[in-house]
Amino acid sequence: MIKSVSVLGSTGSIGRQSLAAAERLGLRVEALTAQRSIGLLEEQIRRFRPSFAAVYDAKAAAELRIAVADLDVEIGEGLEGLRRAATVDCEGVVTAVSGSVGLRPTLDAIARKKRICLANKETLVCAGSIVMKAAAEQGAQIVPVDSEHSAIFQCLEGRREQLRKILLTGSGGPFRGWTREQTASVTPEQAVKHPNWHMGAKISVDSATMMNKGLEFIEAMHLFAVGPDDIQVVVHPQSVIHSMVELIDGTVLAQMAVPDMGLPIQYAMTWPDRAPSPYERLDFRRMRDMTFEAPDLEKTPCLALAMDCARRGGLAPAVMSAANEAAVALFLAGRIGYNDIYDLVAGAVERVPNRADPTLDDILAADAEARDLVAHR
Repeated sequence: MIKSVSVLGSTGSIGRQSLAAAERLGLRVEALTAQRSIGLLEEQIRRFRPSFAAVYDAKAAAELRIAVADLDVEIGEGLEGLRRAATVDCEGVVTAVSGSVGLRPTLDAIARKKRICLANKETLVCAGSIVMKAAAEQGAQIVPVDSEHSAIFQCLEGRREQLRKILLTGSGGPFRGWTREQTASVTPEQAVKHPNWHMGAKISVDSATMMNKGLEFIEAMHLFAVGPDDIQVVVHPQSVIHSMVELIDGTVLAQMAVPDMGLPIQYAMTWPDRAPSPYERLDFRRMRDMTFEAPDLEKTPCLALAMDCARRGGLAPAVMSAANEAAVALFLAGRIGYNDIYDLVAGAVERVPNRADPTLDDILAADAEARDLVAHR
């Protein structure tokens, strides 16, 4: 178990739960970051007394410096502040920021051999080969926080060489089975109401479109060194089984728990050990059924697109991820419709030229180009 941690994105849903886990486990919190939610960040600073905190928005950072002037804490800003928070003197870094902004801080933390409690899936979607290579070279641990990847990680411990197939489960979201005609009028308020999980707005929309499962598909390829044909997406509406692995002899191992992100967050911090937790336990006597089905790729075109980008490789996943992030932001702001998300992302993937074995600079340039295409739709 790590003894100290930095939490990037501490005011978001995963960040807040990470701090709760750290407090319960008695971990020292060395750094905190937020996009611009300085009211909550100030509360967290006063409670956990980190040595460093950063706000991505420069104006908000200036306001925070004034608000915590009575405390012994340094306040940074922008991407440099985020990168600094990833490299303070601590054993682990929770990457709970949303989007590709988490890429450079993650690489910085890897360079210092810290444990990466990875909640920022875009990091591996955009630059998985670069990140995993760096982690292997530095001997840095990457322990996934996503419930699905945590499940696979747990099922594969001591069995990596025995893996035949990953069974990546997903609930199907709030619009499972809906046609594109039915989803045309979906509002942001509807899209963020996930049936099983309490999450931030962006990831909730991604779960509704099933782009989130597509991002996880690509992330799993990098985390577990498998190809796209080695992963099968399974829709499991009850969200009790968080993912499964099939071994070479036909045995299937599943990780099961109540749908609560606090569990994989805690495990990422305590691994390879486990600790007591306050979370609800499964009661099999009350469970009436567990169902499974194949995803309907015609009704979930974002998932189909992500799986196609996984096979294309190169810059395609990074372009898709960046365009999706920009499109979801427009949808949440009420500036585009729900179905426009797929259309804009698919358009960006086709318009930005692909390149095999891209460098980090190539990835960041393609990311910016994709966002620009969506902004000037």
